[in-house]
Amino acid sequence: MAARNKARKRAFQILFEADQRGTSVQTVLADWIRHSRTDTRQPPVTEYTMELVEGYAQYAARIDELISTYAVDWELDRMPVVDRNIIRLSTYELVWVDGTPDAVVIDEAVGLAKEFSTEESPSFINGMLGRFKELKPNLRRD
Repeated sequence: MAARNKARKRAFQILFEADQRGTSVQTVLADWIRHSRTDTRQPPVTEYTMELVEGYAQYAARIDELISTYAVDWELDRMPVVDRNIIRLSTYELVWVDGTPDAVVIDEAVGLAKEFSTEESPSFINGMLGRFKELKPNLRRD
């Protein structure tokens, strides 16, 4: 598995855990870093994982606003928790990270949905992120 793929997967898991625990992603990230330094069985938290989690945290309110605006017939809090967090993470990377091709971000998100969510989730996530890709120049603001 490629390094960035692993980093995205871990970042998704951190966002998911924070959502489930009702705590900040920064708290969960710090827990993961601490555990990886004290337990050799835990994989290290890479720089890219930290960048994704911290970047998401910086734009979390705007990302949730975008998802709420464009998720037709879905309220954010009623969306499956896995899907919500895949979309959150991928929206950050798609809109605010310039170094990754859009197609890669979307493909990785769909892959996470295939691995962790329902049969319908990959197409839902692909559609949401495809829409954000089209609107990307107008979405990027603080």
